Amino acid sequence: MTVSLPALPDTPACRLAREVVQEFSSPALVNHCLRSYLWAADHAARHGIDFDAELLFVSAMVHDLGLTPVFDSATVPFEDAGGAVGWVFAAGAGWPVERRRRVADIVVAHMAPEVDVGADPEGHLLELATGLDISGRDPDAWPADLRAGVLARYPRLGLIDEFVACFTDQARRKPDSLAGRFVATGFAERAHANPLDA
Repeated sequence: MTVSLPALPDTPACRLAREVVQEFSSPALVNHCLRSYLWAADHAARHGIDFDAELLFVSAMVHDLGLTPVFDSATVPFEDAGGAVGWVFAAGAGWPVERRRRVADIVVAHMAPEVDVGADPEGHLLELATGLDISGRDPDAWPADLRAGVLARYPRLGLIDEFVACFTDQARRKPDSLAGRFVATGFAERAHANPLDA
């Protein structure tokens, strides 16, 4: 039996956000962004969390653009750079200022150790989803058939090697950033032990 994956939202902004990430990111990072949305949407459905699908999808698509060469900042953490890109994208999409700020806030929040679901459901969902996809945090919180279906549709393509290299570079240049602290506390070992790659 084929598992049913959450639907990807199909608004003009969502289509353009996917186009942007495909233009500026590697195939491994593109698939990471798509998986992150799917992990988040599935978790929300199973736990009764109301969320804005378009807002979450756009945030998931742009959340790691701060790691890409063209958007990498020499001075600010990658999540802040990615949040700024998200704000600019949302402005170009014609979203009101508050919705632009929400994209930036969600992108920044995905690096937090925990996000309050009541205050920021989309940030909470993206933080959980990226924690699974990169560090392999709490994989059994998602059904095994769902995990297999998502990975079959959007394979990992050597993501962890690429991601560890990006974080190591961020840590070298911005040691006080969250990426710097992650690397200093064993991020590479945790990421390489991700059961999604087993």
